[in-house]
Amino acid sequence: MTLRRPRLTRLQWLYPGLGMKRRVLAVCAGGALVGVSAWLALGIFVSSGRRHDIGGTWITGHVWPAVALVAAGLVVGLVVVVLGARSLYRFARVASEPGVVALRSGARLARGPRIVAIGGGTGLSVLLSGLKQHSSNLTAVVTVADDGGSSGLLRSGLGVLPPGDIRSCLVALADDESLMSRLFQYRFPRDGGLQGHSFGNLFVAALAAVTGDFERAIQESTSVLNVRGRVLPATLQSVTLHAELQGGERVAGETSITASERLPLRVWLEPGRPRAMPEALAAISAADLVVLGPGSVYTSVMPNLLIPEVRDALKQTRARVVYVCNVMTQPGETDGYSAADHVSALCRHGAAGVIDDVVVNDTPVSRDLAAVYGAGGAAPVVADDRALAALGVRVVHARLAHEGDFFRHDSAKLADAVMRLAR
Repeated sequence: MTLRRPRLTRLQWLYPGLGMKRRVLAVCAGGALVGVSAWLALGIFVSSGRRHDIGGTWITGHVWPAVALVAAGLVVGLVVVVLGARSLYRFARVASEPGVVALRSGARLARGPRIVAIGGGTGLSVLLSGLKQHSSNLTAVVTVADDGGSSGLLRSGLGVLPPGDIRSCLVALADDESLMSRLFQYRFPRDGGLQGHSFGNLFVAALAAVTGDFERAIQESTSVLNVRGRVLPATLQSVTLHAELQGGERVAGETSITASERLPLRVWLEPGRPRAMPEALAAISAADLVVLGPGSVYTSVMPNLLIPEVRDALKQTRARVVYVCNVMTQPGETDGYSAADHVSALCRHGAAGVIDDVVVNDTPVSRDLAAVYGAGGAAPVVADDRALAALGVRVVHARLAHEGDFFRHDSAKLADAVMRLAR
């Protein structure tokens, strides 16, 4: 039995981005040129008595130039018609329903809003994996202050920037069905010689070592994964996150901050004024919407804001700046924090007057899961609207969370909420 190729409906042939309308227009233009040239040819070869009705008196006094003009018109018109018809025929032969859907999707995504997402950790990758369904004009600006896990080992052992958060964002923006995406996320067993490293971290680190350029390593990884958008480190300098904790103690390193039982009062980077990636600054300037978070407020979002050029770019951009608040507090970092406390912490570290909207979750957590989180010291973040309004921000409520083994942002719901703001 021969399977029939799926056919498009009449309207589907006209979807933007397929090039169908351009092909038809080319054939029509070529045909019109042939028609006009043929009409003028009649004016040349008919009797002089009727020539005035067809070509006007100009043909009578300029017969040979008219012949050359008609010949050129006929040749060009026929060539355009033939090439256009051949293009239409080839397109009709190869166009199947899945292929056309892919073309439509690519064209639609290319017309999507320019969105810059700033942060790190799991929260940023969750946001990006949802946004890539709405736009391919995405730029992720990622912190490079991570010093734990596989990234920390590679950073201390090879002297490269931590690749973990960047790798997660690359995979989040990649084709979901790609084998390479799953390969990048593969983590080697901890009882082996690779000590729990992920393949993607090793790949990026190896590319950086071979090319001598961490930025180029990210670009090559982007090509391998067929990424929708761009992933940029906030800076190419090696930076360390420091914190002053309650009680006055000071600690260095992201892992030391999160491991402490006392909450951070303020954080800073050393060196204190690292240079930002110029591409990241340009993306912020040209954005339609800038999103901060979700993610650990002190260790994922703030390290980006602590770069002076990034702060300045956020203050100068015409885009709306949105902060996506976490759905749960983070033990050792934001214990007891409300949504307003999160925003206040950001404002103390350079975001004052920058944030326009705060997106907060309205999805209730079940009693059982709340008890599990409570045993670990976490609780749902309370959206205190009055306190947020006093900070000069608009509060956007939405049901954003997904409840399973964990209570966390749902990628699709979060992306829908952000896209409503982008529009």
